[in-house]
Amino acid sequence: MFHKEGYKIILISTFILGTGIILIDNFIDIIWLNKTLASILLVLYIVILQFFRNPKRNTVINDLHIIAPVDGKVVVIEEVFEKEYFKDKRLQVSIFMSPLNVHVTRYPTSGVIKYSKYHPGKYLVAWHPKASEENERTTIVIENETVGEILYRQIAGALAKRIVNYAKPNEIAIQGDDAGFIKFGSRVDLFLPLGSKINVKLNDKVRGGEKIIATL
Repeated sequence: MFHKEGYKIILISTFILGTGIILIDNFIDIIWLNKTLASILLVLYIVILQFFRNPKRNTVINDLHIIAPVDGKVVVIEEVFEKEYFKDKRLQVSIFMSPLNVHVTRYPTSGVIKYSKYHPGKYLVAWHPKASEENERTTIVIENETVGEILYRQIAGALAKRIVNYAKPNEIAIQGDDAGFIKFGSRVDLFLPLGSKINVKLNDKVRGGEKIIATL
C-alpha cells in the first residue's frame, strides 16, 4: 500500500523505468553494461516505492498516551523553552527519519486542532540543534480534553524539499490517523508537559502510530 503523496512520482518513475529498459535493450549491446544500467534503474525504482509505502498500523486510542507520530530513531529528549506557541518550558522528544523509514506523519493524540502554521526556512541536516527553529517546518497544536495542548513539529531535512500537512485549525484529529507526509528525510519534534513520563530512550527506534512515547 502506497501513500497518496507518492502516486504521481510512482507513475512517472514507472514510465521512466519502462522506457529506460527498452532503450537499454535496443541501444546497448555490451552485456555487462546493459545489465548494470538496468539494475541501477530497478534499484532506484524500488527505493522510490519503499519510500512512499504506507503500512497499516494498529493504534490503540488512549487520551493519556502520546504515540509516535512517525517511524524513526529518538535523537533528542530534553527540557527546552518552546518559543513559538507555549512560550514556556516543555519536554522535547525528537524522532529522526532516514530516507529508508516510512515518512507518513500520524496524529500523536486526539483532539481539536488549535494551531497549524507553515514556516519557510533552511535545509540543515535534520539532527542539527537549530533545525527545529531554522529549517522549513510546520507547527501543529492539538488540544486534548484530558491532557491539554500537545505540539508537534514537522521539520524538513537536508534532502526533504516538501512538507505536507493535513492539519487545519478547528478540525478534529484522531490519534494515529494520517496527518501528513515529509518527502525524503526529515524529523518530527514533540513538545510535551513537564510532568510527562517519557517511555523511550535516546537511540530507540519507534513505529509511528503504535509506539507510546509518553504517558501524561
